[in-house]
Amino acid sequence: MRNFFSAFAVSAFLTAPLLAEDVPAGPTPNDIVAAAPSGDWKRIAPSDLLVMDLAPDAAGKARRVVIQLIPAPFSQGWVGNIRRLVAARWYDGIAVVRVQDNYVVQWGDPEGENPQKAKPLPKGLTAVPESDYAANLAGTVKAAGDKSVGHDAYAANTGFVGGWPVARDAAHQWPTHCYGYVGVGRNNSPDTGTGAELYAVIGHAPRQLDRNVAIVGRVISGIENLSALPRGTGEIGFYKTPGERTAIRAIRMGNEVTGLPAYEYLSTESRSFAAYVDKRANRQDTFYVHPAGGVDVCNAPVPIREVSR
Repeated sequence: MRNFFSAFAVSAFLTAPLLAEDVPAGPTPNDIVAAAPSGDWKRIAPSDLLVMDLAPDAAGKARRVVIQLIPAPFSQGWVGNIRRLVAARWYDGIAVVRVQDNYVVQWGDPEGENPQKAKPLPKGLTAVPESDYAANLAGTVKAAGDKSVGHDAYAANTGFVGGWPVARDAAHQWPTHCYGYVGVGRNNSPDTGTGAELYAVIGHAPRQLDRNVAIVGRVISGIENLSALPRGTGEIGFYKTPGERTAIRAIRMGNEVTGLPAYEYLSTESRSFAAYVDKRANRQDTFYVHPAGGVDVCNAPVPIREVSR
């Protein structure tokens, strides 16, 4: 649990900002990220990336979305299912079926609710229990003196673990629904979904979904190819006709895609990230009149960059 506590110590940046000699007066968060040394960045393994190619747009332009899968201890049953679905090429030919404004873009089998027409799922998918929405930390978390980005309306503490925003209570921690994050569609409880139906958040962070739906990843490139899609005209943003849908040509793991760029994220245990979060909470550059003095966990997105291999 050492990484958990060092990551959650990020709250110290809010209550005890870095010294002036550490962070020059007036830099923006982007300035801090741009100045971060190479050692503060961590490479994302291509095998942890989903590459989703949508049908080209009306002008013939290719549309690609790259998703980073969430690492252990979170949502690994669903992530394992997603890997099996990719290996079976099950996602090829499905479609974006729902776009709800200020909420989500959802994709899956358009006939998935019709048992006679639904695309058969590959064998070996796991039925994941609801208990896996959060990682169990019973007996390992010491609340006394533990600092974080802070309390919010949804959790006793929020912070960052291994490059991901998380929330927690005395016994559990769980990933949060932030902009661009990818979750698993499901029916009513006790169903938890298989991973065959996925969605990406394209609006204000719907944190009420935390611990109610599995988070399995985040879009790290191409979110505009989802967020700019036409809104659905049916109930809760579902498309009424097949012609409104956007086809998904293929989804592959990153290590299967020739020429895919490499990606890195700013380590959430680095001094650069500490300075970045502090500056997100305490803007003192020329544009800001009143620094907020705090920051929501979803309003300090972990910086991710494309790099040459």
